[in-house]
Amino acid sequence: MSSPHHHADAASHRHADAGPAGHGHSHTHGSQPVAVTRRATRLTLVALIPAALLTLVGLVLLWPGAIKAEPWTGPPQFEGVVQAVHQVDCATLPQPPAQTPDQTGPPVCGEVTVRLTVGPDSGTDVTTAIPAGPGAPKVSAGDQVYVIRTDDSAEGGAVTYDIMDHDRADGMWALVLAFVLAVVAFGRWRGVAALVGLAFTFAVLLMFIVPAILQGSSPLLVAIVGSATIMLVVLYLTHGINIPTSMAVLGTLAALALTGGLSALAVSLLHLTGMSSEESVYVTFVNADINMPGLLLAGILIGALGVLDDVTVTQAYTVTELAQANPSLGFAKLYAAAARVGRAHITSVVNTIVLAYAGASLPTLLLLVAGGAPLGSTLTSEFLAQEIVRSIVGTLGLITAVPITTALAALAAGGGRRERRRAPSPRPQRPRRADPIEDAWGLPPEQHGTGAYPGRG
Repeated sequence: MSSPHHHADAASHRHADAGPAGHGHSHTHGSQPVAVTRRATRLTLVALIPAALLTLVGLVLLWPGAIKAEPWTGPPQFEGVVQAVHQVDCATLPQPPAQTPDQTGPPVCGEVTVRLTVGPDSGTDVTTAIPAGPGAPKVSAGDQVYVIRTDDSAEGGAVTYDIMDHDRADGMWALVLAFVLAVVAFGRWRGVAALVGLAFTFAVLLMFIVPAILQGSSPLLVAIVGSATIMLVVLYLTHGINIPTSMAVLGTLAALALTGGLSALAVSLLHLTGMSSEESVYVTFVNADINMPGLLLAGILIGALGVLDDVTVTQAYTVTELAQANPSLGFAKLYAAAARVGRAHITSVVNTIVLAYAGASLPTLLLLVAGGAPLGSTLTSEFLAQEIVRSIVGTLGLITAVPITTALAALAAGGGRRERRRAPSPRPQRPRRADPIEDAWGLPPEQHGTGAYPGRG
C-alpha cells in the first residue's frame, strides 16, 4: 500500500506537467522572449540594411580631407598660479582710469603677482594689472589662470603680461569624473556602453560633421549622414542588437526624415538666413563658403536627434514589456497601451525642448526685451524665429516618432496575429465517494482528487 507522501508527490508531479492548460508554466511568461513575427523580421532587414549601406556610402563620399587651419597669430599664452592680489585706491594713482557711462561700480586698480608654471619662464613671478571691464575674470590667491605676453621691446616698449582667463582644467576633469562614476554606478555595464556611445558621438561631431561642413559640403546632407551614423552605432551599442532596438532605429530614421523636410520647408517659407547671432556672422568671415541656412538646418536636425532616440527607445521597450507581461495582447491593445505612455512622455518633452532653447539663448532674450521693441516684431525677429522653428519642428518630429515606433514595435512583438489559440480548459470532474479504506484514513471525499489513493497501488 502506498504512503500518503507518495499520494502528494504523484499529484504535484502531474500538476507541474499539466502543460498550457494547467498552472505549471504560468510563472515563466515574464522570462520568455516575446514572439517575433517573420513579417516584422523581414521588414526590419529590408529597411535597416539599405539605410546602413546608404549611411556608409555617405560617410565615404563626404569624409573630409585635411582641413586648412590658419596658424595661431595671437600673443603666446602661459599657465600660472596667482600668488597675491594687491588692490589700491584708484584716486592715489598718477593717472586714474576713466569712469565709463555703463560702469555701475567704481573702477578696480592694483596688481596681481602670477607665478608661471609652464613655458620657458616657468617658476618666474610676473606682475600684471588686476583684470577690469565687462566679463573680466575675478582672481584671488591660489587661482590657476592663463596669461598672455605682449613683447613691445623692439619698439622701445617693455614685456607686459595680462590675465586672460581662469584655467578650468582641474575642475572640468573632476566634474567629468563625477559624471562617469555616477553613470557607471547606476547603469553598470549599460552605463559603460552609454559612455562609449557618448565618446563615439563626440568623435563623429569633431572628426566628420564639423570638418565636412568646413570643407564646403552640404550641412544638411552632412547632418543627415552623421546623425544616422550616431544613431545606428549608439543605439545598438547601448541597448543591444535586438528587435526592440531595431524598431527604435526605424522610428528614429522616419522621424529624422520628417524633421529634415519640415525644417527645410520652414526655413524657406520664413526666409531665415541663419545669420542671427554674432557667432554666425563671424563664421562667414572665417569661411565664406559655408551655407548658413544649411548650417541652421543641420543644427535643428542634430538637436532633435538627442530627444528622438530617447522617445523611440522608450516606446519600443514599453511595447516589449507589455507583450511580455501579457502575451495574449494583440496589435491594437499593445498599440493603445503604449501610445498612452507616449502621449504622457511627449507632453513633458515639449516643455523640455522649449526651456532648453530658452535657457541657451537667455542673454539674447534679455537684449531683445530690454530694447523696448513691440512684442510682435520681437517674436518675428530672425533670432526668435529660429528658436521657434527649432522648438516646433523638433516637437513635430517627436510627435511623429511615437505612433511610428509604437506601431512597428507592436507588429514585431507578435501583435500582428489576430488571436492566440488558447488551450482547452479541463473538464470538471465529479466528486467521488470515499471507499471503506479511505474512510479508515479519515480523508473527506473532496480532498481525494484524481491521484493515487492510500490503499491502492
